[in-house]
Amino acid sequence: MMNGGDIVDNKYDVAGGVEDMYGEDSATLDQPVTPWAVSVASGYSLMRDPRHNKGLAFTEKERDAYYLRGLLPPVVLSQELQGKKLMHNLRQYKVPLQRYMAMMDLQERNERLFYKLLIDNVEELLPIVYTPTVGEACQNYGSIFRRPQGLYISLKEKGKILEVLKNWPERSVQVIVVTDGERILGLGDLGCQGMGIPVGKLSLYTALGGVRPSACLPITIDVGTNNEKLLNDEFYIGLRQKRATGQEYAELLHEFMSAVKQNYGEKVLIQFEDFANHNAFELLARYSSTHLVFNDDIQGTASVVLAGLLAAQRLLGGTLADHRFLFLGAGEAGTGIAELIALEMSKQTGSPIEEKRKNIWLVDSKGLIVDSRKESLQHFKKPWAHEREPVKELVDAVKAIKPTVLIGTSGVGKQFTKEVVEAMASFNEKPLIMALSNPTSQAECTAEEAYTWSEGRAIFASGSPFEPVEYNGKVFVPGQANNAYIFPGFGLGVIISGAIRVHDDMLLAASEALASQVTEEHYAKGLIYPPFSNIRKISANIAAKVAAKAYELGE
Repeated sequence: MMNGGDIVDNKYDVAGGVEDMYGEDSATLDQPVTPWAVSVASGYSLMRDPRHNKGLAFTEKERDAYYLRGLLPPVVLSQELQGKKLMHNLRQYKVPLQRYMAMMDLQERNERLFYKLLIDNVEELLPIVYTPTVGEACQNYGSIFRRPQGLYISLKEKGKILEVLKNWPERSVQVIVVTDGERILGLGDLGCQGMGIPVGKLSLYTALGGVRPSACLPITIDVGTNNEKLLNDEFYIGLRQKRATGQEYAELLHEFMSAVKQNYGEKVLIQFEDFANHNAFELLARYSSTHLVFNDDIQGTASVVLAGLLAAQRLLGGTLADHRFLFLGAGEAGTGIAELIALEMSKQTGSPIEEKRKNIWLVDSKGLIVDSRKESLQHFKKPWAHEREPVKELVDAVKAIKPTVLIGTSGVGKQFTKEVVEAMASFNEKPLIMALSNPTSQAECTAEEAYTWSEGRAIFASGSPFEPVEYNGKVFVPGQANNAYIFPGFGLGVIISGAIRVHDDMLLAASEALASQVTEEHYAKGLIYPPFSNIRKISANIAAKVAAKAYELGE
């Protein structure tokens, strides 16, 4: 115990996630700051410390105080001017992967400038540090690897994971994003090279949600890969073996989860990222009652899609329960979204969730999920098996179900064909089409296709960004159902509330908070999400609503 209102010794413990070791919580929207420490290195070593290096922005007084005289050219350049120069240089690169590498280089030498650039140019740089470019970066991670970021925990560390966690220099970790690299975006098994995803996600926790970089820990759990191309790649950075499964896998993950709780306490948020379906559902079910866990692919995607649907009701009229939903894809994203939609409809109408699930239909690789297939279905698909004749093709399912909303989470591109979109437009005045698969190459259709094939009547949103489309003299701005709308604000709300468990009502609160920030001006452009230029205010609003719900629930 400490005096003066401090509840714990904050050097070693996490108390409700509100500790401010570096004074960063004095940041404002106008003056975002990244870590300042009370005592830091000086001289040459200070300039090699990315957390405290300011480059040419060190003032004359700082150059004297920190023994930097002669180690820098005489000019003093403001952070704004440095940012202007770097953005000019970035725009010279024509290949997105080159821009990604330049941003990662900046993060490794001048962290505060990296975050300032990302905050000030979020709409331009988000597709670089996050989807779609991060997918290409993961595919080439071994070739572009320069300096390790985060922790790598492999089968070699079995029995020693707690020791590995203690090797990380930061003791006050509040958010961990962890992947095993088996299902990276729509790109499949990338093994150890999936580290680009946790690194990218946590950059957004800071830039969009205001969580301190020092409180963020990216982790990749390497249990091997079944990707033959990577196993034969001389530059591959992971274990050269087939994936461990079954008991061996479960034991490693259990040791990891136990070690995290032992080392960082029960208020550290563990975000599962890009695990394969079978493991994603199992891990969430197993640890949601004992740890503060969140699966962005299941819960984050569901929350952001639900927000778009809630916002779209102003354009479509009626309530959520008035609609019929058809999904292409019945994996973790598809079933996660479907369940949250059913939960919201149940909440709005007071009807049992089982009844509301009947408004929602899913198509997987074998066709429409119907009751006659129930025996052969995976457990997470069974709630969506309704009474109807089997249908194999998506277009036939569209014609049979006559959905008002079509949602793609298949991870397979070009599935919303002209025939499918025209069918949607034939019985809906304003068909709502969401092509959510990432990266852009895997999108079920493009924005231009959706608008053209529906004769400009579709309300369209996608997972990866698309440029505005002009059709018949009108400019349509496609919405992006990007998880980055939700998880930074959601995570911040969980942290500041001191919650120890994630509850579905907190996800609903995040969806409602996001939907409420779509204005008439946005609707006039056909948008069902607010622009990313306001993302820090959006995240703050979501965090406040999530924290309030956590207090209300007593979580």
